[in-house]
Amino acid sequence: MKALRISEIGKTEFCEVDPPAPGSGEVLLKVRHVGLCGSDLNTFRGLNPLVELPRIPGHEIGGRIVVSGPDVPEGFARGASAIVIPYTNCGQCAACRKGRVNACQFNATLGVQRDGGMADHLCVPWQKLILNDSLPARHLALVEPLSVGFHAVARAGVKSGETVVVLGGGMIGVGAMLGAIGRGARVIAVEVSHAKREPLLALGVEAVINPRQQDALEAVQDLTNGDGADVTVEAVGLPETFLAAVDMACFAGRVVYVGYAKEKVPYNTALFNLKELDMFGSRNATREDFEAVIDFATSNPETSDRLISRVFDWDDAPASFAWWEANRNETFKVVVEFPE
Repeated sequence: MKALRISEIGKTEFCEVDPPAPGSGEVLLKVRHVGLCGSDLNTFRGLNPLVELPRIPGHEIGGRIVVSGPDVPEGFARGASAIVIPYTNCGQCAACRKGRVNACQFNATLGVQRDGGMADHLCVPWQKLILNDSLPARHLALVEPLSVGFHAVARAGVKSGETVVVLGGGMIGVGAMLGAIGRGARVIAVEVSHAKREPLLALGVEAVINPRQQDALEAVQDLTNGDGADVTVEAVGLPETFLAAVDMACFAGRVVYVGYAKEKVPYNTALFNLKELDMFGSRNATREDFEAVIDFATSNPETSDRLISRVFDWDDAPASFAWWEANRNETFKVVVEFPE
């Protein structure tokens, strides 16, 4: 079976791996589409501390069922389209015991801690599939990344009429923006790419602040009558954006961190107390978040179309990482499309 692996920093190549066979409770999936995530790009760039090379990337996966193993419910029939939930959960750790399986202490995400979906076929437990025959096939690969942003908004309990500032206009940030807009919030984006300004406004964002062109904190203050945001969502992963999320939050506001800062963050912790902030970490997504994104995508197919920046055929997939690296400022989502 053909698979694409990141063999070393800056290098991708096709390789042959043993074809998977479904065991008890497992489903064999013919992979149809895989979206490239920022974590995949960081793996390619040698900046993902969670990955050991070589690694088959890919955790944003849509496909069709080929065959089901024993002890799989009847509904998982050959030819049915499905979205993969790419995380594992042990069922025993503190997070799992609390029902927050997305934050499992021992999670191993496809394409990160274990080989992923960038291969002709993939075996997954049936519980990690969401059947969906209504969305266009390409859109199935968008559900997982958008759900991570939806989860961040859910963590903060965003309400109608609130002002939400999202730092970062990648797909996770876009998911947070769309999730907040869907809840009736007013959304302000902070994004350094000028090329993304108009597309973000077209999604329903009220304003886009470019911190390279203006004082972002001052701009947020101007747009909120000096209050700051009810909720800030950090979806970049840099120390300066971690700090900005606190600065831009209003008194009694909420801060949600989705990004991973690779360096220590020198906080002025007095603001935690003075503002009495609620601060949340946000990791992965729940099945409920996936379902919320599916509902959104079903009602807004044109939005999903606009978020796909380029589609690579499977035979051209090795070039997809270098292309994204060279076109990061203009890119929302790169999708690899497999033959039927």
